[in-house]
Formats: sequence, C-alpha cells, structure tokens
Amino acid sequence: MKLIKKILLLILLFFAAFFLVALGYYFAVTKDVALSPEKLQLSENNVVIFDDDGAQLSDAYMGIKHQKIPYQSIPKKTALAFVDTEDKRFFSHDGFDFKRILKSVYNNAKARSFQQGASTISQQLIKNTHLSQKKTLKRKLQEWKLTKQLEKKYSKEEILEKYLSVIYFGHNCFGLRSAANFYFGKSPEDLDLADSAILAGLVKSPNNYSPFKNPQRCKKRKEVVLNAMLQNGHIREQEKLDAMQKPLPSAPQKSERSSQYSNFVFDELSTLAETYDFTLGGKIEISTYLEPKLQAFLETTAQTVTETDKAFSVLDSDTRGFKACVSSVGSIKRSPASLIKPLLVYAPALEENLISPATPVLDEKINYSGYAPSNYDKAYHGYVSARECVAKSYNIPAVKILESLGVKTGTDYLERLGLPIEKDDASLALALGGMKQGYYFNDVVSAYSVFSKNGLFAQGGFIKKIDIDGKEIYHRDAKKTRVFSEESAYLMTDMLKTAASSGTAKKLRSLPFDIAAKTGTVGTQKGNTDAYALSYTSKDVVGVWLGNANNEPIEYTGGGLPCNLLHEINEYLYHDYQTKHVSIPAFKKPEAVVPVVLDKISYYDTHILSIADKEAPSEYRFIELFKKSQIPTKTSDLFTNPSIIAPILKYSNGKVAITFHKNSPTFYQYKIDRYDYVTHTTVYFGNALSEFIDENVLENKRYLYTITPIYRDREGKAIALPTVSTKESAPDMERGEILDKSWWEY
Repeated sequence: MKLIKKILLLILLFFAAFFLVALGYYFAVTKDVALSPEKLQLSENNVVIFDDDGAQLSDAYMGIKHQKIPYQSIPKKTALAFVDTEDKRFFSHDGFDFKRILKSVYNNAKARSFQQGASTISQQLIKNTHLSQKKTLKRKLQEWKLTKQLEKKYSKEEILEKYLSVIYFGHNCFGLRSAANFYFGKSPEDLDLADSAILAGLVKSPNNYSPFKNPQRCKKRKEVVLNAMLQNGHIREQEKLDAMQKPLPSAPQKSERSSQYSNFVFDELSTLAETYDFTLGGKIEISTYLEPKLQAFLETTAQTVTETDKAFSVLDSDTRGFKACVSSVGSIKRSPASLIKPLLVYAPALEENLISPATPVLDEKINYSGYAPSNYDKAYHGYVSARECVAKSYNIPAVKILESLGVKTGTDYLERLGLPIEKDDASLALALGGMKQGYYFNDVVSAYSVFSKNGLFAQGGFIKKIDIDGKEIYHRDAKKTRVFSEESAYLMTDMLKTAASSGTAKKLRSLPFDIAAKTGTVGTQKGNTDAYALSYTSKDVVGVWLGNANNEPIEYTGGGLPCNLLHEINEYLYHDYQTKHVSIPAFKKPEAVVPVVLDKISYYDTHILSIADKEAPSEYRFIELFKKSQIPTKTSDLFTNPSIIAPILKYSNGKVAITFHKNSPTFYQYKIDRYDYVTHTTVYFGNALSEFIDENVLENKRYLYTITPIYRDREGKAIALPTVSTKESAPDMERGEILDKSWWEY
C-alpha cells in the first residue's frame, strides 16, 4: 500500500513539474508577444514584388488600402457563409472551439494522419497577421496568447470584419471587397447567396476552388458551403437550390491590377502556399524573374490584337523562369491542339527507337474502331517522312505513330512533363489534342523547354523567392529530371527546325538564329477556336495563343497571325540580346547523333531506308540524322551493281512487247538481247524506256530475251525473261496455260 502511495506521489510530482516547466516555457516564449492593431489591417506595403534585377514593381498591387469593409455593410448571409464554413461556433466560443479540437484530434488519430485542423476565425486572423510561417510549438503558444488578447479587445463583429478584410481569396485578392470586385464585379454590399458561397468556399484553397481554374471543384465546394448553411438553419432548401442553379463566373469581371505579370505571380503564390503549407499574411516580399522592358513590349504587342483574347509568354530556358507574360483570360485550360504532337507522339517515339526523322509513314485514310481522323487540308499524302509529318503537322501519321507507340507509353511521357491526362481522355484522339479540359498554356510552354535543354525537364515558374515578415519561407529550386535522351531531344528539335524553315511555322525562317517551332489550331464545325504558335531557341521558349474565353470562333490558324506575333517577339529578344552583347547559340548536336547519306531511290520507290551507294550521284542521295544506334544496316548498290525489277514480256499480233517496271531507274542504259537458240542479236541499246516493241520476230520460233542494266559502263546482272513462242497455238503466257499441258505437245 505504501509502495502504491509512493508511486502515485511520484506521478503527481512529475505532472506538477511538467506543468510548471510548461507554464514557464509558455511565459518565456510569449512574454514579448503583444497584439498589434496596425497588423490587423492591410496596407499598400503588405505585398511587395521585385523584378529579376531586384527592383520593386510599383503597380504590382493596387488599391489595397481601400479593402476594409464595415461589418454593418456585409450582407448577413455573406457573413454566415464564412462562419458556417470556417467556424460555426464563432459567436459562442471565446476564441477556441474545444469541441472541434477534440473531434479533430479523434479524426486525425483515426486516420493516422493530420487531415483536419481546428483553427477558429480568430486564430486564423492572428496567424495571417502576426505570426511567422513556421509550424512550431512556440508559434502555437504565441497564437493562443494573441487570440485571447484579440477576443478581449474586440467584439465578434469586429473580429469578423477584420478577418474578411485581410483574408486571401486567390488571384491577388486580399479582402472581401477586392474579391467581390474581381470575381463578380460587385461591391460586398451587393453579394447574393450564390456569390457568398463561392467566396466562402475559396478560403480553404483559393487555387483549387477558383471558378476560373477549376470550375467543377468550385461548384462542389459551393455546395459544401450551402449545405453547411442549410444544416445550421441559416437558409432554406429552396434558397440552396436557387443558389446552385446560378452559373459560376466564367472570367474575371474587373481587376484593379495593371501589371499582368503580377496576376500569374499571385496565382503561383496561392499554389506554393498550399504546397508548402504556409499562410499568406504579414509582410510578403516576392522575388520574380520579370524583365520589365520585355513585359512592356508584350503588353504593347497584345494591344494590337483587338478581335480575340490572347496570351503571350516568354520562358528562360536556363532558369525555367517566366521573363514576361500577358493574358487577357488569366489561366484557363484549353486543348493544346497540335502542340501536343511532339510531346506525346514524336519525341516519345524517338526515345523508344520506334522512328527516326527519316522514317516513312503512310498518310492514308484510317479508321480505328470508329475514330477516323483527317488532315487539316482534307487530303492524303502517301508516304511521308516523320520529319515532314512534324513540319506540315499532318494528323493521320501522328495518330498512326501513337497507335504503334501505345497511348499509355505516350501519356507516361506527358506525366513526366507536368501534363497529366485524365483516364477518360486516354485515347488515340490525344494525338490531335482531343481532351475534355486541356492544359494551362504556360504548362505547355514549360514542357517545350525539355527540348531546348537536351531532354531535361523542370517546371516553369514566376517566383524565385518568398520572404514573409523578413524570413525566407520559399526558395525555388528548379530541379531538372531527365525525360528524353540528349539524342532524342536534339532530333526532335531538328525536326521542329524544319517546321520553322519550311513547314507550318515558316514565317520564322527569316530570323538569323537557330529556332525550332510548332503551330496548332483547334477547329470545330463552327470554325476555329484556338490558334497557337510556339518556338524555342537555346535561350528562350516563346508561346502565342489567340482564341476567345467563351469559345467564339476566330478567323486565325496557328501559322497565320500567331506566327507573325511569334516572329515579332523573337525579333525583339534577338535585338535585346545584341544590345547586351549576348548571342543566341545554335542547338548543339550530341556526338551520338550523326548525319547519314541515304539512297533516295529505294526511299521513294520501296520506302526502305538504305545507305546510299558510294557511286550514286548527288541527285540520288539525301542526308538525314540518326542516332548512332539506329543507322540503317542495308546499303544500296544500284550504281555499283545495277539491277532492276524483271520487266513483263508479252507476244501478240506478231510482236513481242517488253514493259519495264515503273520503278526501273531512268539513269541506267539498257541492253536488250534476243536469242533463238541459233542466233544472238542485240535488239536495243540505249536510254531508259517504259516499253520496247520487237517487230522483227519470225513465226513458229521460240525466243529468249535478256535485259542488262548498265551504269557508266558498269554492267549489272542480266535478267532472263520467260521464253516466248511465236507459234499460233502458243499458250497465253499471262494465264499460265503451259502448266496445263505437256511440253512435247508444242
């Protein structure tokens, strides 16, 4: 019994000591912490953006000092939407919802992960305005002390007012007034239930629930908010149904920002905050890759395009940072059209050694289980090299190669390029950009940097570094991963150089530096909806898109105005580099890629890749690039050892006709000899001909003809044709009647 008492006493002393230590630690880490009313409101200095040289952008954030909104002006159901979603016992607790805390601990323990938080609106306000981003015990204790001070100093209505004036809603919107204006073109006082549900739903994850970036997720989140309000008795069922029927906003209604680049900076800021789990509050300083002069040029150029929406981007190939970017539609997903072909089809097929640039592909009518694509020009072009398929952007060859490659293999490469595919989209139609939602334009621009940098991929970005309240919380490390070999990347680039010199992007051919390019056009029965032109050099990737956010038809194709704009941007970059005494280096060919001289005759006549005969004249050769491991093994001997396909022989009406095959070389001379078992006569010696007629034959004779091809006095092997009889009852050689009778009957 005494032992038990001693054990209990020791346990009691242990907990008392622990409590005293904990209490001492609490007072130690919170002694200098005090609520600052100034921090509870935003100012124009809360968010600062710096360009690539470290200069501050004067117009990165506009009108922030006017964001405050009195609680009395907030519609009741707007306020309740936030309370019911974020903190339903807000008006009854003293800053901490202990019931919610216990439930959260239980659910997290049950799930064996930290899935649920229990922060109240008061705690969120403190975290957003007073504390560092590091999740530590020290910060949590400071948060508790400051939350208690907040609850003592301000009423619930004042706390909610301040919360709604500083909370981040995505797309550079801090505070309810900014968000209402941006998403709906309204003042907060005019928000209805549907609007309020959308805004309240954004708080948890502005990036994931943006109606412009993820409309389906936004709609589901909107319903979650309305269900919470319904469950708490703040709206009726019919009100919920009416609010759900109201369409989501499809595009920003009004923006107070004059710098388009900062739009993308804040979009990325939202993503990073969720990825790295830090709070957007306090003094935020953002370092970017922005080049102001280039940005100004893009914005001026964009103003010349008045009939459609547009987006222009310039990505630095080395840093993978966006140097400039403008968009009249923000970030929306669109079908990438033919821009996807090199990423999904041709580069993977090169990597898998399925094709080389010279590989002939039959462009013909096809039908794969009801899927029957056609080319843009509605024509079929027969056998076409993979290089020309890329340059001319033919559709049917791309689908055929994807079918041989395998959709799964192609989409695996897309995944590695930051372009995931939904399961429902995994079909051969992907080869032409056929998908439900598509991709963000800048993600496609980023993907193309894999070719300019030798097969190494890193996701493009706008933000170099983020400091909050003087402490660095994010520093970009553009980690590069190998997707394609140097050889495959170079071959793809060389094929796309052909597109820029003589293909769909040939408007770029006058530029005095190495450039690769691809165009794309999305067409429907009503007309074209998207037109792309994208290029890259060893320095930059440049993308141009024209279209309309509402999918209204446009009159352009990728090779038209978008290509002209692409030329202007690249020309500006070239001259800008010249002023800095910087050159644009040519793409460097890997040692394992070699030029091979191919035989043109076998290529076009039989569609076989053969190394050219060493005696072949230049007009019968052409050069193509190959990986050393894929050099053709067959060598043509059409000139060192002349040979032809056997002609067809026929006797009729006292004449012998010898018809040459259509692929018989025209550069040979031909010697035709006739034998009748007694005499030998050369009946023809001269240039190529399609048919030879021998009229000098006698009746009741049997003749044997031989054909000898000759190139520069070098005789090939003579071809002996079937014996022909001039007897009147001779069998028909074409029907093979000689097989039906005995030879002695003749």
